[in-house]
Amino acid sequence: MGQLHYGSPPSIFDIPDRDLTHIEIVVLAKLRRNEPFAMSVELEEGGRASLWISVNSDLQFIFGPGSHSINREWLEQLIDSANTTSGMRITPETT
Repeated sequence: MGQLHYGSPPSIFDIPDRDLTHIEIVVLAKLRRNEPFAMSVELEEGGRASLWISVNSDLQFIFGPGSHSINREWLEQLIDSANTTSGMRITPETT
């Protein structure tokens, strides 16, 4: 299980490593192009949090051991959602 740390002091979101790998790719690509966006994260206790991701955001991605292959189709879906006005939604992986 990986973690996304957001803010200072950080809010910590537990996210499966495979999901977090794909999220990291989208976030870093958007930030490289200086494209801020919203991202929704499901909360363990129910509900969701909306995060504003920009070059000024304090972010840290923490992964467990191992690496994960990239699902290009799912990655494209996440990128497409990050480009909408409602922001990136972490949808289930497509096969």
